[in-house]
Amino acid sequence: MANPPGQTSDRTAKSEILNYYQSHRLFRDRYRVIKKLGQGGFGVTYLAQNATLPGSPHCVIKQLCPKAGSELSLERAKVRFRREARVLANLGSHSQIPQLLDYFTAGGEFYLVQDYIHGETLAQEVRRSGRLTEAQVKYFLREIIPVVRFVHRNRVVHRDIKPPNIIRSERDRRLVLIDFGAVREFLSDVDDGGAMQAPATQFVGTPGFAPPEQLALRPCYASDIYALGMTSLYLLTARTPIEFEQDPNTGVIRWHHTVTVSPHLTTVLDKMLMPDAQDRYTTIDGLERALELEPHLEVLASCMNTRDRPFVDDPGAQANLPTDSYLTPIQREAQAIRKWRTKRSFDRGQQGRSAGPVSLP
Repeated sequence: MANPPGQTSDRTAKSEILNYYQSHRLFRDRYRVIKKLGQGGFGVTYLAQNATLPGSPHCVIKQLCPKAGSELSLERAKVRFRREARVLANLGSHSQIPQLLDYFTAGGEFYLVQDYIHGETLAQEVRRSGRLTEAQVKYFLREIIPVVRFVHRNRVVHRDIKPPNIIRSERDRRLVLIDFGAVREFLSDVDDGGAMQAPATQFVGTPGFAPPEQLALRPCYASDIYALGMTSLYLLTARTPIEFEQDPNTGVIRWHHTVTVSPHLTTVLDKMLMPDAQDRYTTIDGLERALELEPHLEVLASCMNTRDRPFVDDPGAQANLPTDSYLTPIQREAQAIRKWRTKRSFDRGQQGRSAGPVSLP
């Protein structure tokens, strides 16, 4: 049975680019296809070289396979593809995101060409060297936060943060975030009614690393924070999400018995992994602030727990506290210090006035 206009079969599309590998011909007169790197539901990824540039640098060619059932839907897909490719081009200006080198359509298929990052994924690192220490996981979070912040400030939710999508560059050891799902989503369902459909028409992500709202096709910035939390658990335990139990009533991940970490990191990870997005850190900046607080916890704890409370000679002081809001221990301590300082200044003033001028006999 012939394919509809504008649509080629997967077998034909895949064999077309593989023919360039087998015949050693240049794809689009510049790309020498070396091997297939991977294959998924949205298409195939190839390692190639740009033979027209000095040194023939390596690059990655991503072949996307939209379900275009007619010429009209194919044209709609092309418009979406160009728009989303521009988004990827903007994101590629960050040093921790592969740069978009080219994008084009050929034979009814869509292609992206990006920098090839030499290095191992975090999943490969864990398989080779074992799980990471708490200090290494904290360092990982500090390294990855800047690029996630950049992505979110460009109004993009990555939706597929996981160890296989984070590469440590062999050249300079920086972490690089790869495999953005924006283009894949917009090309995943482009039939004749595509213009009337909601933007999120098909799940993009990885079960286990994706939180409940993302599975319900309602991803938000906090969805990436959940994925970062699951990635951190993998690095700490070498366990995949499916190996963790969940509380049947709340959906909370039960992980405390699998690894011992500091109370502070436990609190941070618990909040990152809350099933309800509103209970997580809603922004990547909030997560960063929580991590930055840790070096000061010991000093704060010694101030709050081992020092005597300042003397407050005001039996009605507690009555001045607001009754309609909860005060944290730090807020109560600050209020007591202010009262203590005020009383001390007042007492010194009284002593000065009572002494009066001194006259010599």
